[in-house]
Amino acid sequence: MTDIDAPVRLLVIGAGSRGGQAYAGWCLEHPEAAVVTGIADTDERRLASVGDAHGVPATRRYTDWRAALTRQGPWDAVVVATPDRMHVDPTLRALEHGYDVLLEKPIAPTPSELDRLIAAAKDRPGAITVSHVMRYTEFFNALKRLLDDGTIGDLQGIQHAEHIAYWHFAHSYVRGNWHRTADSSPMLLAKACHDIDILRWLVGSPCIAVSSFGDRRHFRIENAPPGSTDRCVDGCAVAATCPYNAHRFYVEQLAGVETWPVSVITDDPSPEGRLKALRETDYGRCVYRMDNDVVDHQTTSLRYANGVTASLVVSAFTEQNTRVITMMGSHGELNADLESGRIEVVRFGDSVPEVAGLPPAERQVEQVSNDRAGHSGGDAGLMADFAERTRRRRAGRPVQAAPSAFEESLESHWVAFAAERSRQNGTVEYL
Repeated sequence: MTDIDAPVRLLVIGAGSRGGQAYAGWCLEHPEAAVVTGIADTDERRLASVGDAHGVPATRRYTDWRAALTRQGPWDAVVVATPDRMHVDPTLRALEHGYDVLLEKPIAPTPSELDRLIAAAKDRPGAITVSHVMRYTEFFNALKRLLDDGTIGDLQGIQHAEHIAYWHFAHSYVRGNWHRTADSSPMLLAKACHDIDILRWLVGSPCIAVSSFGDRRHFRIENAPPGSTDRCVDGCAVAATCPYNAHRFYVEQLAGVETWPVSVITDDPSPEGRLKALRETDYGRCVYRMDNDVVDHQTTSLRYANGVTASLVVSAFTEQNTRVITMMGSHGELNADLESGRIEVVRFGDSVPEVAGLPPAERQVEQVSNDRAGHSGGDAGLMADFAERTRRRRAGRPVQAAPSAFEESLESHWVAFAAERSRQNGTVEYL
């Protein structure tokens, strides 16, 4: 078997829901393309679980990523899926050893950390691929194709909304790893750098100005209902009516689910294991009594160099967990929903004005097949592309830049940092 045919060998740093499940899990489904030959994680239970699943020998299981990167190892590339605040150092070390890196977003939690990576990567263009997985989905590629084909004329503006879903926000941004900016990053960067990146890609022009408004309005102690308790399992008087009741969510509603989000709170998905997690971890705490500080609703306005404007709304207060986008052009509009995969095409020349009193024109609808798992197929697309490019690089063949190459992904982070300054200071930020 030649280098171009052999599966690529990966060191996965961070064996959580992204590294251990999404990326390493893809390797189990596609062993002809990629295999995990090393794993690093501070949690020995995750280390054992993922290591066993991939047959990684004990000598290549590391509780400290530094030990994995002290010298060249039996792998061709490195996946960095550590917590946000731990992205930069392992990536720098991997670059020093000459590895290409698949880096979980966000790239870095602060401008200064981002500058460190920029300096290190300047001599290795294309070495870092950022997990901006939306660029790999059939849904957004279909929107890009319709735009580029001139279906709605010249693009004028975009209304884009990320509906996080009330339960998802409570899980990840009130109780979870991203509930405090100092421990992770601003909510817009942590959750919506995907969206900022995809807007830039669709518009096809750099963002030049940003204004943003948002706050932590609801998940505050003063909004705690009378009779609520520190934990949902402590006899909360409003447990029956509170939509954020952790017991109902993790134990009752998700009784048949053992993957995300249950796998985040416990390695024991039995009812007893879930209850233990609710008694001992933040995932059982009252959402109104947490120490969270990230915004729960944010609206950002963006202006691009080509004159296109966009609004981005990111909100916890939605039922659906989806992205909804309206793209307004000089000769039509596109109305689309990621969750359903439905894209409605409206051409003004074919439409009937409402004042005419005639039946509305039939709409053209493109139905995109939507793999609801793994960011609507984006995770799988990212891994397939990264494995193929790593294989070609290893064989000494020409390698094209990734759709989500580091150099392409930087702008979304500068825009997110500018939006956070705008939100905090009440300013319009110019880039």
